[in-house]
Formats: sequence, structure tokens, C-alpha cells
Amino acid sequence: MIEIPEAFAHETIGREGEPGRAWIAALPQLLDDLLQRWSCRPDGPLMHGNVGVVLPVDRAHHPPAVIKVSFPHPGNDFEADAFDTWNGAGAVRLFERDTAHYAMLLERAPGGALSEVTDFDEAVTALGELSWRLAVDAPPALPRLSRLVAEWPDEMAATAAEVGNPLPGRVMGAALATLRELGPNQPETLVHGDLHDANVLRGDREPWLAIDPKGYVGDRAYDTITVIRSYRFAPLLFSADPARGLRRGLDMYCEAARIDREQARRWAQVRAVRAALWGRQHGEPDWVVRVTDRLAEMLV
Repeated sequence: MIEIPEAFAHETIGREGEPGRAWIAALPQLLDDLLQRWSCRPDGPLMHGNVGVVLPVDRAHHPPAVIKVSFPHPGNDFEADAFDTWNGAGAVRLFERDTAHYAMLLERAPGGALSEVTDFDEAVTALGELSWRLAVDAPPALPRLSRLVAEWPDEMAATAAEVGNPLPGRVMGAALATLRELGPNQPETLVHGDLHDANVLRGDREPWLAIDPKGYVGDRAYDTITVIRSYRFAPLLFSADPARGLRRGLDMYCEAARIDREQARRWAQVRAVRAALWGRQHGEPDWVVRVTDRLAEMLV
């Protein structure tokens, strides 16, 4: 039976409590069941992220694949639906799914992550082009960003009060104005929801393939923050001319993604504000909070 990495088990139980303990206990048997059901055999060590495990597998007369099993959390509800909608266009292919157990059999991307690319322009352009590649009409069952962000003004106000109102009033005000003006009416476009360097893998049938989507419906500019709130952009924010560096990177991404720069700036500012508050509430590292604060202020 497959052994679950101790560090992953410890983190999951610490975060999820007894439900996490029960899920970890059942995971080896679930993986064995999936291997049999989908006629696979292990083809490498079990890997893990924050909320799930990935097992490389082989199937006779089929391309290399992975079995991915995620912890049963609402944030993972629509990942398979997003993959199913893209059908391999800009993302790894979905071969099989077990919705009840948050399990999928996915195409195995042959290369490393975009995070391994050191050239700034190449990486940012690749993210933008992939955002455009993934821009398709969304199926009706996926969650609408318009409904999700409708709860943010009250949530952000409460969190700000809890952590001592650390952001200037004009920064909070700009975020709330954007939510009022851009939040309610959004396009019916499938949005990755967590597009960044580590969630893009090098492919062979396409240059880059997306993984780990949230599967939202709305404005693709929503994803801008996960592109620019990164180790790649962090040095720009504390350089001699941070505004110029941020502007150049944002322009490059928006041009490749074919999204409106002003909407990208505003959505990124909202999400930077929310992330800055969340980071304080949940004890993120100081450098992450400082980078996020800087973005929230510079994007006003």
C-alpha cells in the first residue's frame, strides 16, 4: 500500500483537525482503489502540494498520467470541471474523474514548471499568453466571481479592524470602489483563479500547460495578482524606480493576455488589499506582507 509522506500528513491534520486525520487514514486505500479502477500502476514516488497528493502512473497503451487526489474542500470543487471544459487546450488533459473523492486521472506534463524559467520577459509573457489561451465560455455550474466578491467589502472591513487597520484609507477606499464598479457585472468567461509560475508546466504538444485551476467565471483580470505578487516581481517593488518596473511588467502581461490594463490594475489592487489583510490575520512571513502592502499602495 502507498505510504503517505509524513510531513504532508502532519500539515493536513494540523490544518483540518479530525476530518484531516480521517482523510489521511483513508488515502492509501483510496489510491489503491483508483489504481485498480483506472488500470494504472505507480510510475514514481508520491508527491504532494498543500492540499493534495499526486502519483505518477502508467497505463498500457496510454500516455503517461498522474492520479491527483485533493482534500475535500469547497475550493477544490470545480477543478475537474475546468479541465473538462478546456479539453486539453492550454491545460493538462482530464482522462478520468471521481467527483465524490476529489480524484482525477490527468495528463502528465513532461517538463518542469514555469517557475524554473529565469528570464522575466519570457515568463510573464508566457503567463499572459496562457491566460488568453484559457479564455473560453464557461459552463453554467461553475461559481461566479460576481457572487464571490460581493461578500468582500464586509469581510475586508472586519479583517482590517481585527488586524488594526494597517492600510491607508485611500488604499482601502480604492479597493472598495473597484468592487462596487467592477464586481457585479462580469463576463461569462472561464477563469483559472490561481494562475502563477508554479501552476504552469512545460508541455510537448503545447509550450505550456496549466494545472491546479479553481474554475471561476468572470473577468480574467482577476488573475493578475497571482502573476505580479511573486518572487519575480518582488525585486522591482523595492528597486530605484519601482513604479517603472511594475508598470513594465503589468503592461507586458496585459498585452500578452489581451486584457484591459486598467481593469487588471484595479483587480490586482483589490486582491492585494485582501491578501495583505489575510496575511496579517494568518501569520504570513513579513516579507510577503511587505510585498503585498507595496502592491496595494502602488496600484492605487
